[in-house]
Amino acid sequence: MKSLLLALLLGTACATSVLALDAPTGPVILTVKGAITNTNAGDTAEFDLAMLEALAGRKGTMETPWTDGKVTFQGPLLGAVLDAVGSSGSLLAIKALNDYVAEVPAEDAKLATMLATRMDDKLMSVRDKGPLMLVYPFDQDPGLYNEKYFSRSVWQIKEIEVSK
Repeated sequence: MKSLLLALLLGTACATSVLALDAPTGPVILTVKGAITNTNAGDTAEFDLAMLEALAGRKGTMETPWTDGKVTFQGPLLGAVLDAVGSSGSLLAIKALNDYVAEVPAEDAKLATMLATRMDDKLMSVRDKGPLMLVYPFDQDPGLYNEKYFSRSVWQIKEIEVSK
């Protein structure tokens, strides 16, 4: 009985630590706010590059309207970021450094959409659409290669606001 109780307590402690977000140790490149439960800076969640790159991600080689020829993007999955913050919303307001905002349905995260941090294995600078760019999986589904998804493909992302 004691071992069962101990196992339950350890399991609860481990589950709780998985939900907690560590504070960033490097420069913050993404802030997530709104309908989220896991925070590390007041009522927001802040991420540095290392935190984002530690999340589940993908790498895909594809053509986009904003690049010349095929390029390889790499970064955390949008869904992994939303999971990390305990998102409970259905709409994302994705804001760029120049304050441009695109509304993106949270369900787009199910499409293997990524927040690219790298292009052709190099960190994306602000000059090259970084530090983050929302990239749809054009390599996996050519049907996404259209104006609907192009208009949601924000670059120079600094913030995501989740709403219900």
